[in-house]
Amino acid sequence: MITIYHNQRCSKSRSACSAFETAGVAYATVRYLDTPLGRDALTGIVARLQGPVADLVRTGDKAFKELGLSAADYSDADAVIDLLLEHPQLMERPVIDDGTVAFIGRPTERVDEFLTNR
Repeated sequence: MITIYHNQRCSKSRSACSAFETAGVAYATVRYLDTPLGRDALTGIVARLQGPVADLVRTGDKAFKELGLSAADYSDADAVIDLLLEHPQLMERPVIDDGTVAFIGRPTERVDEFLTNR
């Protein structure tokens, strides 16, 4: 089953859900701000993530700046997981996870490419 880690206020996240619906591909939605992810779930996403683990952190988020964070604060997988456990709003979205591969659906072409190759 494909899971989209989703923030309903995010246009890119809504766009990913729409693309899956248009393609007729079944998926589950996890609204990670309503139900924050635990360590096991984040560890799994990080292990399957395509690309640098630091990309999972939203550096442009207002909370990132308010917390005074820098790249050194999330330089490895454990640091990213710890950061996202404490501040789930800093997780980049949408994250698409098919159980084998996880990726950030930005830019939206990444979602289109994934759906084309299914």
